[in-house]
Amino acid sequence: MSKCEQCIVREFSSLKALGKDELLKMAECKTSMQVKKGDIIFEEGENVNGVFCVKDGVCKMTKLSQNGKDQIVKLVKKGELLGQRSMISDEPANLSAVALEDMQVCFIPKSEIMGFFNQNNNFSMNVMKTICGDLKEADDILVGLAQKTVKERLAHTLLYLEETFGINPDKSLKLQLSREEIAGMIGTATESCIRLLSELKKENAIELVGKKIIITDRNKLLRIGN
Repeated sequence: MSKCEQCIVREFSSLKALGKDELLKMAECKTSMQVKKGDIIFEEGENVNGVFCVKDGVCKMTKLSQNGKDQIVKLVKKGELLGQRSMISDEPANLSAVALEDMQVCFIPKSEIMGFFNQNNNFSMNVMKTICGDLKEADDILVGLAQKTVKERLAHTLLYLEETFGINPDKSLKLQLSREEIAGMIGTATESCIRLLSELKKENAIELVGKKIIITDRNKLLRIGN
């Protein structure tokens, strides 16, 4: 059993407010699991009954729109927690969580987390700050959808992917999303996303090598995305 007090993930999440005794207690009740790329961690409308701590890998948080397409609301990476909001509000999950690559996650039951929430003020404040941050991100997405063109949103998203997840030795984006997934992030049809990527390539802002995307002119993307 991996020791929660030695896990680097807690330094990046609400868990950093927990003391050694609380972390030892959490280690006794958590469940570690491997999640394969494409697997669903939990679905929209599901009662999660706890939180998932992302030890490694990336997942997408999606919302099913009225036209049956998945809108990607957020990407969650190593060091973040899943399911905090629905646990605190005592409601079913508002979003689905799907692995974008192989992941390692730990599940901590709601009963344990709520005990920490009620007894540790720093932990409860950290959780609330995280939820507030998620709400701000959601507001920014709504404003972006309303005020930016699809091309502007695409440029902004490509820069976000580079800044957040880094690049490979060949300078391609490390997190390789499908064209459909990129379309889901910017709120457009896959065909439109493919056309706009080709436009950015013609403008020498990016290079496309198979499914890989390489940013060749950050300044040009910044001008388009702002």
